[in-house]
Formats: sequence, C-alpha cells, structure tokens
Amino acid sequence: MIPYAVDYVRATSVAHALAALASDPDARLLAGGHSLIPLMKLRLTGVSRLVDIGALPELRGIEIHPDHIAIGAATTHAELGSHAGLAEHLPLIALAAGVIADPTVRNRGTLGGSLVHADPSADWPAVMLALDARMEVTGSAGVRVVPADAFFVGLMASVVQQDELLTRIVIPLPGPDRVAYRKFRHPASGYAVAAAAVALRYAGNRCTGGMIGVTGVAETAFRAYAAEAELERGFTGSAEEILRIVEAAFADVTPLEDGFADGAYRTQLAKVMLGRALADAARLS
Repeated sequence: MIPYAVDYVRATSVAHALAALASDPDARLLAGGHSLIPLMKLRLTGVSRLVDIGALPELRGIEIHPDHIAIGAATTHAELGSHAGLAEHLPLIALAAGVIADPTVRNRGTLGGSLVHADPSADWPAVMLALDARMEVTGSAGVRVVPADAFFVGLMASVVQQDELLTRIVIPLPGPDRVAYRKFRHPASGYAVAAAAVALRYAGNRCTGGMIGVTGVAETAFRAYAAEAELERGFTGSAEEILRIVEAAFADVTPLEDGFADGAYRTQLAKVMLGRALADAARLS
C-alpha cells in the first residue's frame, strides 16, 4: 500500500526537531525508519510531518567513561555490534546486535528508534533492562532521566511524549561479569517470539545476583524481578536452579497470543530461551 502524503523536515539540531514536533501534533520523528515507515505504508498510523533526526551528530556515537557508557539514540544497530569498546565492557550489546533482523535493518535501524517504538518483541528493550540502562529524554522543559524498567508503559508505548525525543542511553560501569542472550526468531520478521537477556554478577566463582530482561512474551518487555530474587539465593548453573529461576520468571506473566504462537507455546519458548541463556552465562569462564 502506498503511504499518504506527508511533510518532511530535516532537523538541523535537537532544538529544531523539538520545535518541529511542537508545531504539529501529528508530527513524528524519523531516524532509521524501520519501525515507522512500515506502519505508514500499512496506514496503521496517522502522520502529517516527518522530522528526520537520523543525521544529527549530537544523537550519534558511543562514549566510554570510567563509570558509564553513553550511547546516542540515533546510533545504528550495526555500529553497536561492531564497536570494540562496547564488546569489551558490555558484550551483551554485541550479542543482541548480531541477531537483529537482517543486515539492511542493522545498518539503518537505530537503538533509540527501537526503544521508543517499544515493540513488545524487539531485542533492545530486554538488553537495556538487563543492563539497568537510563534513558535521557529531552523536551521543551529540559532533560529527564527514566530508568529502563519505567520506560516501557504499554503495547507499542514508551514514556516519551509527542513533544519529546530520546537523546541518549546511559549504562553504568562496570558491566556485568557474565552475560548471555537467547532468542527464538519469528521466521518472517526476525523479531523475537521470545527472548531473554541475562547479566550476572560474580565474586570470584560465586554468583552474587544479576538482572534478567525478557522480550516477546508480554505486552511490554520486562525485568524478571522474581527470577532475580531466586538468583540471589545462589546460582551455580545446575539444572534444578535453572528450573527454579525460570518458573519464577513467568509465574505471573500474561503472554501475548497471535497466529504464530498461542499463550502456552510462547510461554514455553520463553522458558526455554531463559533457561538456555542462564546456562550459557553460567558456563562462561
């Protein structure tokens, strides 16, 4: 289907982009376009103006500091997957970047676009939850910082308002000691039918806890806090421990259902993905 006519504005700065958004309640931001454009083609969203922020240098790049890493929201999946510093400090990002969609999407799609779009089956939400990321959201009133576990508020909905934009993602350092990402891909879209990101902390050879992000299963990606509480009880990687943690993760989750996977099937896939991710992380030396 051919999309309807829209105005196009190439933003020259974040301030310019915010002004363009404020002047039209039906304006939308465009970065990589791999989430928004398909919705427009199918006429599933009404947009009167596209505000292109993809080329803004202030929204691109990766900065490594002693206590955190800052990532510009318009940084592409491919840039995240190939950055040597990220691979060293936060290897979970490289693991996820390599299984997103296909090379075309990875080279054009952006981290911020994926997060704000808040698709319940996207990869980055689970990763950012497991890394305890903070989102810097900029609007006319200034910058507000939102933790990842408060950023996704509903099906295809984030806290970012129509007159705001996500500018940076900040992840604390040091990162987790052992990480893993497991995903069951939808064969057509490449999105996660179910996926789990695991980030474990160790003191020597003893696991002291960790964080778990899950995507593809519920209306939003989520932190599996009940499973994290089980991790704190002790985790050596045994089958019994993994079963206990996995059962806790999905005990109170209402799964999505669609033509590909009903609720029971999706939940079982999620349990398998999380179990494999936990085993992967436990095996790392």
